[in-house]
Amino acid sequence: MDVEYRGTTVLVSAGGELDEESGQVLRQALEHVTPGERVLMVDLHGVPLMTAGGLLHLLDLHRRAEDRGLRVLVVGWQPQARELMARTAGLPGPGSATADRYATPGFRRLLAERAERSRAFTDSGSGRVPAGG
Repeated sequence: MDVEYRGTTVLVSAGGELDEESGQVLRQALEHVTPGERVLMVDLHGVPLMTAGGLLHLLDLHRRAEDRGLRVLVVGWQPQARELMARTAGLPGPGSATADRYATPGFRRLLAERAERSRAFTDSGSGRVPAGG
């Protein structure tokens, strides 16, 4: 992951698989943000594969950036990550997972809840959703 500061924009360029292990790296993305920055742009062009855990880390980065008053833009969604987002959110068909829907807090909360359940399901390995999920 590369972090660049360009005027009032913080550009985070991610690469490789975005998964459960990516949390520490994404948390560091906001370490040096100052009050002068206004926009966080996350570039996913280099992320060919994303898991539910990675999606949760991305959502956490989005929430923390907004808490700091940053406008968040996520660009470069690759097909697998876009499909994961749409499937997790329960959006029908290709092209229905639009960036406009990603921006709303309610949608983000719904997506986070479903990604958490998906991760728990995958981690359990039993093929059953754990109690409470």
